[in-house]
Amino acid sequence: MSVEAFVLPLDTVAPDGLAQAGGKGCNLARLAAEGLRVPPTLVVTAAAYRRFVEANGLEDRILLELNRKAFEDMRWEEIWDAALRIRNLFLRAAWPSDLKQTLVQALRPGLADGPTVIRSSATSEDSAGASFAGLHESYVNIRGLGSVLEHVRKVWASLWSDAALLYRQELGLSPARSDMAVLVQTLIPGTCSGVAFSVNPLDPRQAVVEAVPGLNQGLVDGRIQPARWILDRDSGEVLAFTPADEHEAVLPDEQGTVVRAAPSLPDRGGCLKGQALARLFGAVREIEARFGGPQDVEWTLADENFTFLQARPITATVDGGRDQRGWYLSLRRSYDNLCALRRKIESEFIPEMVHTAEALAQTDLEALTDADLAAEIKRRGDINHHWGNVYYAEFIPFAHGVRLFGQVYNDALKPRDPYAFATLLTATPMESLARNRRLEGLADRVRGDADLAESLRQGRLPAADHPFQRALDEFLAAYGDLSSSVTGDRAGDLPGGNLIALLIEMAAAPQAAGRPAAMAPARAEAEFLACFKGEERQWAAGLLDLARASYRLRDDDNIHLGRIEAQLRRAVRVGSRRLESAVAPDSALEEMVARFPLSSGLASASPAPPPKTAALKARQLVGQPAGPGLARGRARVVRSSDDLGRFRSGEILICDAVDPNMTFVVPLTAGIVERRGGMLIHGAIIAREYGLPCVTGVPEIMRFVASGDVVTVDGYLGIVILGNADGDDNARNDRG
Repeated sequence: MSVEAFVLPLDTVAPDGLAQAGGKGCNLARLAAEGLRVPPTLVVTAAAYRRFVEANGLEDRILLELNRKAFEDMRWEEIWDAALRIRNLFLRAAWPSDLKQTLVQALRPGLADGPTVIRSSATSEDSAGASFAGLHESYVNIRGLGSVLEHVRKVWASLWSDAALLYRQELGLSPARSDMAVLVQTLIPGTCSGVAFSVNPLDPRQAVVEAVPGLNQGLVDGRIQPARWILDRDSGEVLAFTPADEHEAVLPDEQGTVVRAAPSLPDRGGCLKGQALARLFGAVREIEARFGGPQDVEWTLADENFTFLQARPITATVDGGRDQRGWYLSLRRSYDNLCALRRKIESEFIPEMVHTAEALAQTDLEALTDADLAAEIKRRGDINHHWGNVYYAEFIPFAHGVRLFGQVYNDALKPRDPYAFATLLTATPMESLARNRRLEGLADRVRGDADLAESLRQGRLPAADHPFQRALDEFLAAYGDLSSSVTGDRAGDLPGGNLIALLIEMAAAPQAAGRPAAMAPARAEAEFLACFKGEERQWAAGLLDLARASYRLRDDDNIHLGRIEAQLRRAVRVGSRRLESAVAPDSALEEMVARFPLSSGLASASPAPPPKTAALKARQLVGQPAGPGLARGRARVVRSSDDLGRFRSGEILICDAVDPNMTFVVPLTAGIVERRGGMLIHGAIIAREYGLPCVTGVPEIMRFVASGDVVTVDGYLGIVILGNADGDDNARNDRG
């Protein structure tokens, strides 16, 4: 390939050069051809991307990651996992010598020596029907040839981000035909920067201008509150002005950017002064006329001159329908945003949940009249509904703390294992692990007392002052009745039904050895932090602490929810018993008990199990690798609460998804397989804590596997092998 095929000066990009320069590159070349000021720019063409992919055999590996499961059936957590693995492929891939030599020769004559901006320009982006703004990566103030090349590689990898993949799916664009050009531009350190919409997406009679002091990254990333002008589209008259709240700016640092005070702003009037706003509005309307449609224009102002950084069609308007790009952008959260969310969760939500569960536990339900009990059940149902909403609105987004850390870790260290960052997150204090340690303590008491074990097998509980009974009561007070909140809730059950059966099984198994030692977590942490210096090192340490809190909450939140839900179930159980013995049942109580049925929530819409007579030959089912290791054993397929009560030591736990409120059986398991996917779902988290092999996102697992089947779990490759190693068919041998 020629030099021109890999790198093009902006003035050589043809108007129809979308396949070479991408949407952003073509639009910028057109702005320059129309006489508008743009930054000095080189285009690393889509041919360079294709050469890199071809030389490293990445196309087949990308398709493998995207075809482990039907794309339309993948949860966005699974898509994030796939995106993480694909990004790691790019980070570890070698540069083809011809491509690297071409880029070095093109960039060396000065462009890579000074501060640069590395921008994405995908060949499918910024068309009249779609805008990929913000979905692919761009990097500001990159210095040095090696760093420029590294960030070109990161921009290529961002073609496969979870947000970009979801948006392509929505638009019906084939991932297999996606290419990426990259713009390498001289950084223009403007004193004022922003965006201008020639048409207000909310009102076609208006235009909008937003501006921040310093670099535009502050506005794009949401770190700086912009000043905003609403203009009449015809006259340019200012209809409304919203001043900025803070006088801060994103400014170039040694390499990268930093938020600093912007002392040059004496008031809140915005950084566009005098006739600058009118000149900008006129230029934006001119760009709209030349492009033949409304435009979203990014600009910067330096030395009283406007430089236009990019222009793209506006696709989201009040008439425009269903563009979901804003939601996909929300999949990425900034460090500052996550820190604020953490403070809210840890200082407000969690303490309130703990207090709520404790207060509910103190209520003497037996002393309430039927009418009062019905009202209490309704109140508890409302409380559960409230905290469920908090969970989805606040707790789930906090999982992005782990995702942000994973990307930063992989970018810095380029590990062979894309999930190596989890080594720094495991062994954190979690509620479910604390609960399981207490369960193991109860099992130890049974294991060491033959008389107690025999009494429990006969269905007899010891006296109230017996040490085991006291410990059991303390456990129930702390975590609720597992037999009601998790393993089924039958009226009249002793607080020990399935729980006692579980403890007997745990006691019969060898004492838990505990989680295997992590791969030198202290050394791994030091290795990560050594990649950063000065303020960046402090930021990296803060990010690691944030990620650990995020990882911990992915497990703890459901424990806190489970405690509150257990109190609802307790009230319903009391109501159920009253209705069974009532001569004239209270209608309000009947309504409330019917509204909140006593079910464990384990049943799912997963496929029905195969008939016992089905002859299934050994095969492999493909999923997502979520916990390294290999394990072989008999399957225990958990579809209902009763299945948990049948769990035996050494079995492979197979289910729709591991709920944190059912992870008490994990110490008995040899491996975990889940129909739902994602390395940050609870089964994967708990598997890593116990050092268990885990595969998630196996859509057919509950259709082709029944309890008693022999399966092998390969947590390295993300596959489940059905049948014996010698290829014999599985014989149904359900020991339940």
